[in-house]
Amino acid sequence: MRIAVVSPIWERVPPPAYGGIEAVVSLLVDGLVRRGHEITLYATGDSVTTARLRSVCPVPLRAANVTNPLPVQLAHVATVLAEADGFDVVHNHCGELLMPFSQLLRPPMLTTVHGPMEPDCAIVWRTYRGYYNTISNAARDGFPPDRFLGVVYNGIAVESFPFSVTKDDYLLFLGRISAEKGTHVAIQAALRLDQRLIVAGKVDRADQDYFTQEVAPLLADPRITFLGEADAQQKRQLFARARCLLHPVGWPEPFGLVMAEAMACGTPVIAFRRGSIPEVVLDGETGFVVDSLEEMVEAVRHCHEIDPYRCRQWVQERFSADQMVRGYERIYQQILAGGAVQSAGQSPEGAS
Repeated sequence: MRIAVVSPIWERVPPPAYGGIEAVVSLLVDGLVRRGHEITLYATGDSVTTARLRSVCPVPLRAANVTNPLPVQLAHVATVLAEADGFDVVHNHCGELLMPFSQLLRPPMLTTVHGPMEPDCAIVWRTYRGYYNTISNAARDGFPPDRFLGVVYNGIAVESFPFSVTKDDYLLFLGRISAEKGTHVAIQAALRLDQRLIVAGKVDRADQDYFTQEVAPLLADPRITFLGEADAQQKRQLFARARCLLHPVGWPEPFGLVMAEAMACGTPVIAFRRGSIPEVVLDGETGFVVDSLEEMVEAVRHCHEIDPYRCRQWVQERFSADQMVRGYERIYQQILAGGAVQSAGQSPEGAS
């Protein structure tokens, strides 16, 4: 198959540090190339890929620090539209930015939904003429029933994450420093437990006030270590040696790639029951799904009961890059066959 894969251009593919969508796109396109498909990746010019690369943006928008990113994003979309006739499927990871143009394309469009439904985007969904999939069952909430082609869980390169049974004495929070990620809650949990916590993550402009007001005052405590944004190698080392990953999200998270990455290292995850969390964390076996700060604190006291080997096995069975690639391959085939996909992913119980 000839497939155009369209990535956001805020980060390169793969991202050097933070960038969940771009990490997933990287594994997908390289996996599809290995399986013999003809793939063109639309991404930043500094992206590293085995696919054919097309770009109008030499560096990520985040690095370029542009005042108005929309003209660059529209030029990105225009390149896809100009070349779309050469493909069998256009796979959109840019969400509503590309979706309005589905009516102008000859090949069908598949949109992978990486975030929640935004009320202001309803008009885009009313006029959309393509298909879509979600990255968890929970992430489907709020989206229209028609044109839905199933669930494909995000995948990771499991073999690239070091497995360790031996753990150090720190807890870990890794992710964007923001209210919806619950950074301050993780710190509160560590302080109640009188345990070390390493906080690793980037602070976006939009989250600067939150960081200054809610997080920074807590960093003065010597039990809390703030590393800033961790790169790919550093985060693997942090995952492998942490007692557990704290993930107290305050929003219905569609997936949460860091949870799969931590479990691949044999590190249990303790997360709030939001969105996809019960699908990603196997409660009582690969971590604990909790409903409050108090329950999170209590769960940390039991994280030594979680078998690191089971954590790794769970990720290999459910969230490998190969499974993700095959899931999307099935969807492409069904689109081209003109049929409906009953289930392109797995249910929370693990049935296909």
